[in-house]
Amino acid sequence: MTKNNSSSASSASSSTTWTGMIPVDDTALFCTDTGGDGIPVIYLNGQFATQGYWKHVIAELGDGFRHITFDERARGKKSLKSADYSFEACVRDVDAVLAARGVEKAIVIGWSYGALVAANWANRNPDRAIGAVLVDGAMPHDWLDDAMEARIRKLFKRLAPITALLRPTGLTPKLTAAQQAESNIELGKLSRAAVLGPVLDNIAVPTRFVLASGSSLGSHGDEQEVIRASVAGACERNPHIAISAKVASNHDHILRKDFKAVADAVREVA
Repeated sequence: MTKNNSSSASSASSSTTWTGMIPVDDTALFCTDTGGDGIPVIYLNGQFATQGYWKHVIAELGDGFRHITFDERARGKKSLKSADYSFEACVRDVDAVLAARGVEKAIVIGWSYGALVAANWANRNPDRAIGAVLVDGAMPHDWLDDAMEARIRKLFKRLAPITALLRPTGLTPKLTAAQQAESNIELGKLSRAAVLGPVLDNIAVPTRFVLASGSSLGSHGDEQEVIRASVAGACERNPHIAISAKVASNHDHILRKDFKAVADAVREVA
């Protein structure tokens, strides 16, 4: 496939891969769209991850789908900074990318933080979401308390020298340690059972969870497994939601090691 590195997005579908910047609000997002006539799939990254994380899933699904990936605000090498890094901005960005690429309906798939964005977008857009795949995220559990907030702030402060060093490579975001911490804390608030539970209960399109095993960066003991257990209740309450797979990989490696299970979940909701 050929690439077009134009700075403006074309809404025309084609059989060639398009890459470019999509303006939204006060920023612009770097996007890749494989084009074609397959079912569109829009991929939503982990909180500070980049679109490259999806390469194994995309390769497994192949040309039968149209794959749209993008780097969120201040993520990756090319997406620009913004005055707004809120969760609501991330949800708006999904609409902005789809509109720029001329896509009305799509499967939405998200990993980690991106799963929470995907769940909310699918809930708000039942007429536009073909289905949703939630990869080890969007799990309704009250894991955030005062002690956890302090732990989060301490973690990102401790990681600041490393993230600053890696920033030019695009592997870490162009956000300060405080901004990263606030984003993670907001995630905790939006993941509470009283907030996320109704979102999942109201989803009206086929939705599949792919759950990892074990711990993740910053978690202790069986914290992640306790959080994952909350998904069972969501499945019981909403017949549109099911667990497609629980895999051996941990949270951080699931897209690399268990991409086939993730791809299978996409096929299920398609």
